Parts: sequence; C-alpha cells; structure tokens
Amino acid sequence: MTRPCPFKYFKTSREIIRLAVMMYVRFPLSLRNVEDLLHERGIDVSHEAVRFWWHRFGPMFAAEIRKRRIEGMRSSQWRWHLDEMFVKINGERYYLWRAVDHEGEVLESFVTKTRDKRAALKFLKKAMRKHGRPEVIVTDRLRSYGAALREIGAAHRRETGRWLNNRAENSHLPFRRRERAMLRFRRMRSLQKFASVHASVFNHFNSERSLTSRQDFKLNRAAALAEWRGLCAE
Repeated sequence: MTRPCPFKYFKTSREIIRLAVMMYVRFPLSLRNVEDLLHERGIDVSHEAVRFWWHRFGPMFAAEIRKRRIEGMRSSQWRWHLDEMFVKINGERYYLWRAVDHEGEVLESFVTKTRDKRAALKFLKKAMRKHGRPEVIVTDRLRSYGAALREIGAAHRRETGRWLNNRAENSHLPFRRRERAMLRFRRMRSLQKFASVHASVFNHFNSERSLTSRQDFKLNRAAALAEWRGLCAE
C-alpha cells in the first residue's frame, strides 16, 4: 500500500517547499530572511507559510534522511563523542545532550531539564537503541556519564581527556549559530523538535570540505542536493 503524497493539498509546488525548509533549517536565517530570498527568486510566499512548512515537513524530511542513513551506519559506529550544551528557554536553563560519531555525524539530540544520572541514562539508552553500542564512548568528566555507563555495563568503554572530545564541542557551533538567528527558543518541545531536524539536515549536507578535494566536494554537494530534492517524492 502506497502512502499518500504529503504535498497533495498544497498549492505551492513541492520544490519550493523543500527549498524553503532547507534554507530555514540549514542556514542561520530568520523566517523573514527566507521570505526575502525567495522573493528575489520570483517566489512570493509569506514568512508564516515558511513557518508552517517547516513545522509540517521538517520532521518528515528529517525522518526520511535518518531512515536512509541509519542502517548503513549502524555497524560502523565504533567511536562516539558525547557532550551536553546549555540552552536558555524563557530564562530557565535546559540541557541539550548530543552524540556525535567519529566522522562528525550527529547521531542523537535529547533535551532534559537536569544534568544528572537519570537524564544521561535516558539519553544513552535512546541513542543505543537506534544506533547500537559503540566500542568507545568519549565524554568529558561529568560524573553523570560514569554513573549511567556503569548501570548499563559500558563503563569500560569510556574515555576522557582534555582534548579528546573536541569533535563534540565543534559540532555545537552550527546549532549555536542557528539558535542566535532564531532569537532563542520558547518551549522545550520546540527545542527538541528543531534540534532533531537540524541534526539530520546538517548530517545530510555535511561534506567535510576541508578533508576532500574541490572536485570531490562538488560531486558530494550535488549528490546531497539531488537526494534532498527527492525526499517524500512518492
């Protein structure tokens, strides 16, 4: 049984919807910035339409990207980097836990109100349920990681060090830039939703341009864009 087309009742073409969602999630742009950029291309849409499209199709696109990538990556996740970052919501501090693999792919994003053993355990179980168990887990010296890893029998896999977790620290930068453009978040649920979608889109277009030649980078970029244009095509 084929699933119904998600674009069926929309007057705007699916190509424009995909372009607007990609621009808003991938780049540090506001809704009105996306509206202006589309207007320069002769596309007249409201920033409220862009907001609706991102809420409606962003999680859908992210789920399809994860579905295509997760099975091929499951057996190769031999080294994870875990870290948590502070995010302010209405003046209150929340924690965004993130798992990054050895190639810079953001595996999991999880928002909690606390930074204790219970939160770390829930985050680890969620990540391992999707991606399997890695051989090595690199963390900072937060004791919540050690307590959670001991409970699931993976304490011997943990590594800590001053510079070992730089990959996870650097992976926060694109999200921080995006957070500033959005003028922070209003609700915990919206933070979780955007962090998950942003991670998938970042993974999809992350070509590690500093590690490849210009020719290879152009081929990878073209392939990623072609794959994006085919999301939810059925």
